[in-house]
Amino acid sequence: MSRGFESHTLRRLREPRPREDPVSQTTKPAKRGRHTVARHGELKSPHPFALLMRFVGIVVAVVLVSGAGVAAYAAIDLTQSFTNGAVALEGQDAVPPDIGAIEGGVNLFLAGTDACEPEYAGYFGDRCTGADASGELNDVNMLVHISDAPRRVTVISFPRDLMLPIPSCTREDGSETSAMSKQPINSAYTVGGLSCVVKTVSQLSGQNIPFAAKITWGGVIELTNAVGGVEVCLASGIRDKYTGIDWPAGNRTIQGVEALQFLRTRHGVGDGSDLGRISNQQQYMSRLGRKLMSEDVLSNPATLYKLATTAVDNITPSQSLANPLTLVQIALAVKNVPFDEITFLQYPVVGDPSDPNKVVPDEAAAEALWAALAANQPLVITGEAGSNDGVVVVEPTPSATTSATPDATPSATPTPGGTPAPTDTAIELPDSINGSTLAQETCSNGNLRGTG
Repeated sequence: MSRGFESHTLRRLREPRPREDPVSQTTKPAKRGRHTVARHGELKSPHPFALLMRFVGIVVAVVLVSGAGVAAYAAIDLTQSFTNGAVALEGQDAVPPDIGAIEGGVNLFLAGTDACEPEYAGYFGDRCTGADASGELNDVNMLVHISDAPRRVTVISFPRDLMLPIPSCTREDGSETSAMSKQPINSAYTVGGLSCVVKTVSQLSGQNIPFAAKITWGGVIELTNAVGGVEVCLASGIRDKYTGIDWPAGNRTIQGVEALQFLRTRHGVGDGSDLGRISNQQQYMSRLGRKLMSEDVLSNPATLYKLATTAVDNITPSQSLANPLTLVQIALAVKNVPFDEITFLQYPVVGDPSDPNKVVPDEAAAEALWAALAANQPLVITGEAGSNDGVVVVEPTPSATTSATPDATPSATPTPGGTPAPTDTAIELPDSINGSTLAQETCSNGNLRGTG
């Protein structure tokens, strides 16, 4: 299989391909939103991977709370390594000893960077041999919000070519950078490291972000190997000469370099845009999340320890996240959250009027999103399950559907006096905010539609 990857100098737009009928009766096109966003050309570096970091902190922390023997060994051995190189975050509030004391919930930022590490650089062609090989961009940017009780998890992905102000940042050597009024979000790491990325997103969102971590290309390869691969679904085949993929429709277990190829493919799914790629990557993360939370993983101390050792070897945390007690608290906070309360969203954007290859914030929709998180009510996604036709939604088969009870709608719990307690009022998000929940299943909408 070819390992050629798409050129980092390619910047032409992709024309949308016509939609065709679904490949089978088990899939349907994801709901289309009403807002059109420009498709994007390639930026200076290829998109490395997407959403793997979403569960990495949980994986490390689960080891510390999973079993007495493993936890004791991990707490002593792993967390010492995890603190090495930890990054101080600039401009964020001090972290209290108990994350439950943080009002409004807890925010954790996760970044993925395209570092050309020597042991993996051969996989990435021109990106790691040209003039930009020494650079490092934050091509993956996710804000994980863990709400107050009742606990809910909302993961917000920011497109790498989102144009926004980057504030003045303090580098690790103590030098100060200049503020910039409009730059792509994925340049923030180059400007001032992980702390500058967090400060940029904090300024954009108005959210305090006390915890953060980053992972590189090599980390993705090692972590997917450690979990034994992830089974993804291809509603139609994918062929992408830039990432070396030529795969037929159907289920496929991918790991290592194949996982990275799948997460990086842009031309192979949807309309060929970066936003379509993000939707495809969310399928991977949803299936990875279900695997990590399955009994096969959680009940296997050896697998848990392997995942943890791999994670600490491939993650750079903030100093606030390096505390093992904090990791345990985060794990305990999210371990019982229902799948339908773990929501993956794309930050709402519109086309940049000054550059068709870029996007800018949809400020009204973003304001509604932050208000919904502050209210801590169930979220209703009215937009697409995935942007730009990157995925299709899998319909449950009759055999997989459980029988409905006479009262299928959850009822309020009666109070001692007999009056039902009030139920949470769901909040409908604007239809320009796309996403899905961990309870939903999607399949890649590959470019070989109708060919099977």
